[in-house]
Amino acid sequence: MDVIQQLNAHGFTALLVGGCIRDALCGMQPKDFDVATDAPLDEVKRIFRRSRIVGRRFPIAHVRYGRNLIEVSTFRQSVSENIEHDAQGMILRDKAYGTLQEDAFRRDFSINALYFDPNNNEIIDYVGGLEDLAAGEVKLIGDPTVRLAEDPVRILRAVRFANKLGFSLDPRIIELFEDSARRLTAIPPARLFDEFLKMFLTGYGENIWQHIRHTGIARVLFPTCNPNSHLISAAMRNTDERIKNGLSVTPGFLVAVLLWEDFRARSAEQRLNDEDPAFATLRNQQQTIAIPRRFGSFAKETWMTQDRLIKRNPRTISRLIQHKRFRAGFDFLCLRAKSETDLAESAQWWTTFQEQDEATQQSMIAALPKPQRKRRRRSKRRSPE
Repeated sequence: MDVIQQLNAHGFTALLVGGCIRDALCGMQPKDFDVATDAPLDEVKRIFRRSRIVGRRFPIAHVRYGRNLIEVSTFRQSVSENIEHDAQGMILRDKAYGTLQEDAFRRDFSINALYFDPNNNEIIDYVGGLEDLAAGEVKLIGDPTVRLAEDPVRILRAVRFANKLGFSLDPRIIELFEDSARRLTAIPPARLFDEFLKMFLTGYGENIWQHIRHTGIARVLFPTCNPNSHLISAAMRNTDERIKNGLSVTPGFLVAVLLWEDFRARSAEQRLNDEDPAFATLRNQQQTIAIPRRFGSFAKETWMTQDRLIKRNPRTISRLIQHKRFRAGFDFLCLRAKSETDLAESAQWWTTFQEQDEATQQSMIAALPKPQRKRRRRSKRRSPE
């Protein structure tokens, strides 16, 4: 409201727009608040001291209030020579500014093109967004073929909104799944990591995974994943439950789950080459989704705990418990045990172990079989002649 009032005070129109209106009308608590205005971005930056202009393709202003960011965008035109496309129809740069009505038709989905004028307490809808909200349907504004070609990431947003809101997808969008999946290969991996977070770490990951796992979208985003993996479904469900219960989650855990089968396959083949299988797995995934190093390291360290948790060497258990990824590795093992029955005993042992006092834990460790030491072959010494 302060952003809107200050823009109004400088003679500009300013309205709330997008997801905050959509979510409020659906009875959900909005998380982000975006403002659309007729003020040029340079003026926005001048008015708000704590602001900066970001974005190369679609420049917007970020106005900071403490830890919160308010995104402020200038009304855009839908057709202009200032919109630069590539040969496939994808927008490379959009600096075409226009009116409020033009801006509405420039937005992606009808349910995201609703504006709220707080001065008149009025919702403004040029594209039938209220009707689609009432019908529970996700529709693109304009020709879906053109709009998805302009920005292939819209196919991911469509799936995310449908599952978050419990809406159906326009059949014309579903028909373009495979074509849009192919176009996703042109999207920068860093941007796809941001979409990965929005899709799978906001509480609706399992539904989204079930929606895309047998489509080209999943094959492009996670080329080495098994779409029928019980481990992935269980991890998505577990992550959703943690989010809904207010518990912490990390992208690194889902990265470990999604790439687990590829890592295991590379580990089995390691004898054929000297490359670190974890490094090779993560490097291969980076071609599609740019996983930050800290999350890649989290996944690798989680993988490295698995054999140690299963073998339970009495001499190293005390060190393993202190390992910074012990808890993640244990959770990973428990998820694996749901579909790999031979791991059930190990998972149960560790579950029981953590519930005991120190004396009982020492007794459990003492009861474990001692690992056999490998005998070293002694080289025969030749007697001097």
